[in-house]
Amino acid sequence: MAAIVEVKYFNTFLLKKINSSQEIPMYNGSFGIPENIGGYPRETSFGTSEWTVEESRIRGGYNNTNVDYGVRAYLVEEEPNGSTRSNSLIWSGIFNSRTGINRTNEFSVGEDITKSADPANGSIQKLYAEDTNLTVFQENKISRALIDKDAIYSAEGGGAVTSSNLVIGVIQPYAGNFGISRNPESFAVYGYRKYFTDKDRNAVLRLSQDGITEISNYGMYDYFRDEFNRIDDVTGEGRIVGGWDIHNKQYIVSSRNNISSSNTDYNTLSYDESVLGWTSFFTYKPDYILSIKNKTFTLKDNKLWQHYRSDVQRANFYGVQYISSITFVLNPNVSLIKNFQTINYEGSNGWEVTQFQSSETGYDSFNGVYSIATDIGANNTSTTKIYSYSGGEYILNPADGQPVVPADYVSVFGTVNPPYPRERAGFNRKENKYVANLINTSDAKQGEIRYGNEMTGIKGFYATVTINTDTTTDVGGPKELFAVSSNYVESSY
Repeated sequence: MAAIVEVKYFNTFLLKKINSSQEIPMYNGSFGIPENIGGYPRETSFGTSEWTVEESRIRGGYNNTNVDYGVRAYLVEEEPNGSTRSNSLIWSGIFNSRTGINRTNEFSVGEDITKSADPANGSIQKLYAEDTNLTVFQENKISRALIDKDAIYSAEGGGAVTSSNLVIGVIQPYAGNFGISRNPESFAVYGYRKYFTDKDRNAVLRLSQDGITEISNYGMYDYFRDEFNRIDDVTGEGRIVGGWDIHNKQYIVSSRNNISSSNTDYNTLSYDESVLGWTSFFTYKPDYILSIKNKTFTLKDNKLWQHYRSDVQRANFYGVQYISSITFVLNPNVSLIKNFQTINYEGSNGWEVTQFQSSETGYDSFNGVYSIATDIGANNTSTTKIYSYSGGEYILNPADGQPVVPADYVSVFGTVNPPYPRERAGFNRKENKYVANLINTSDAKQGEIRYGNEMTGIKGFYATVTINTDTTTDVGGPKELFAVSSNYVESSY
């Protein structure tokens, strides 16, 4: 059996608990909802939330005493619809945990509780409170606002700070037309320095005591110009994540054109204040970067990962083992066409060369436009992969003269250390330096009599070299690389 009780919201309230079938008065003589029409026994289990409707008049009698109605909302406004003020700040009453004052739900229209920034500079994307100042990051401008004080300016333009009852004082812009665009997730802070990106201006910025500095100009302007142009943050797919690496004291920025976890279209790199430059690219794609005390963490797919742990292999990110690589240009004599004959490096065992390629030749210029000369042909010479000292080791089997690699020593010779001389297909060690000859693998070009491995070295103005850790020598262990060089001679043209 159901009961329909029609009440008006302004003369009723709710009381906890329901009366039992014994019809014992519960509240001011009210019997509540009987058990036989949907009520529940009074003796309920702990934590059960049962309620009854009670009239605002005592005992529900005619003309009896009313309970207090309390605070009633009263609003008269010409435009009752809500409005979005993306360039404004609003604050509530105070909160003091020591005295028990909590007025965070009070927004009195009778008080000045708003502060607006210039709407021409776009919406406010991020706020950062530091000491007694508030840094305001808009799309196109960075400003600071005073907290609990104000600035008074003289006729000559000088300023003096005075105490007042203001929550947020005057907003003062920093010099420079830079903002944070729509990427507040790129913000990071360490000490008095703040790092962030301005995608709309192809810039990575640092805000410190000397103002705003465009750190992307330190050798990486063209890179960030191309990288930020491909990011679509209007649709919400593009994202630029920034964070501070407390372990290496570096700012990490990771940009991607798609936030999908399965997407590989991303770039993560680091900026180092000690060298004022961008030092490394990384093969991990973080969703968030943070540092807690002296440890660096990233979030990936709702999991927290700690970096630089001593019990985890190097270049292992999110459970995947990667290799480390370095790409550089060899050009010891700029205007000389050279034959690069050898390559050598100082460092640890375990490095291999995956690319050694010369500059392109065979281009003719017509009115300043470069095109391939059909009678010569554009080309660049290259070499085969140069294996590491251990990765290129092999033994010639006395039985058939075929090379046997270390992985097959046991199956062929019955031991991991057979008593035969080791041969090297890549780097060899001489006087604590690892050296290797460069074997030309280029195709024949018009006019060449000898080519490929019949030629010594790689010819060109300069050479682009990529050297990386191998997958056999102490995988994930420390590997040092101090210097790389090449012996060359002047080309005979």
